[in-house]
Amino acid sequence: MELPEQASTGPQDAIARLPHEWEQTVTSWGEPAYRGRQVFEWVHRHGVLDPAEMSNLPKALRARLAEDGVSWPLELVSSHVSDDRTNKLLVAMPDGERVETVLIPQLQDLSVVTQCVSSQVGCAMGCVFCASGVAGLKRQMSAAEIVAQVLLGRRELESDQRIRNVVFMGMGEPLHNYEALARALVLLTHPDGIDLSKRRVTVSTSGLVRQIDRLGRDFGGQVQLAVSLHAVRDEDRSAIMPINRKHGLDELMACLRRYPLSKRQRITIEYTLIKGVNDSVADANAMVSLLRGIPVKVNLIPMNPISASDLRAPDASHVTRFQERLTQRGMSVFVRKTRGDDVAAACGQLAFHGEPRRTRHTSSRG
Repeated sequence: MELPEQASTGPQDAIARLPHEWEQTVTSWGEPAYRGRQVFEWVHRHGVLDPAEMSNLPKALRARLAEDGVSWPLELVSSHVSDDRTNKLLVAMPDGERVETVLIPQLQDLSVVTQCVSSQVGCAMGCVFCASGVAGLKRQMSAAEIVAQVLLGRRELESDQRIRNVVFMGMGEPLHNYEALARALVLLTHPDGIDLSKRRVTVSTSGLVRQIDRLGRDFGGQVQLAVSLHAVRDEDRSAIMPINRKHGLDELMACLRRYPLSKRQRITIEYTLIKGVNDSVADANAMVSLLRGIPVKVNLIPMNPISASDLRAPDASHVTRFQERLTQRGMSVFVRKTRGDDVAAACGQLAFHGEPRRTRHTSSRG
């Protein structure tokens, strides 16, 4: 895909420059082009933004980079580690806005980490079960701010850990910030940089149909697509997800049927189970009919409580009954294990609440 050229917007956006853009920058300073790729590798492969540490660059170039090269577009404010080793990071941007990003080690292998990143400050989608949208959308995040979450996340890992997966399931609707998302995807998977496998990057959406089509054209068959469904009838989905009033279920399902996938790839359907709202056997049967003919796997998420809503998860027996009905009807179904809920880092709980303390807190619950 063709990305728009990165505007020359200053050191805090320089993280978002691709190698050829760094080559253009350094040649304008009188340096050979290959030095630009070296700068990119220092920033993205090694996570080094201090020119003094870029040991294979000439002194003059390091001095120029120190003047107007690259700087962090966000800083770590606090880190909250849960009982299950999930680490919620609160980060601040120069304008004072804050977002959260979460490091989630695999329970079977703590060295393998999934990072959940944010793409907007707040969210405009207004889903009633999600804390991120309570205050609405404050602003878009830049590609540099998105990628910097991963660079910063790597600094918080234990020595034997590595970020293997990145999921755009933090604050914001990624496809509502498409240009920044697309550049971030290219940067995160660039072989000279962080070099994540495209198959290990997941973009989650509430159902912006035209932007799903665009993602399919640009990244279809490469990155993973997850769709927040959460209800299987238009009247129910519109009540909890306002986006459904614009793009109803028929339109969304038609979009998913034409979405380009590789041979073994499937779309993940995310379904938050809400007591008395969408957790009946009839809902399970309707889901089977709705998704028929679409290559999917279903991720059931018992609702995590948020302060802005009285909605709650059904009890465990209801969750099991719902899962069993889908399985009986031939669907691939998983129940997502809640991670990080004791530090409000679980699905749907990410939001900024009040003025944080600049301390590292480890939960002692239990």
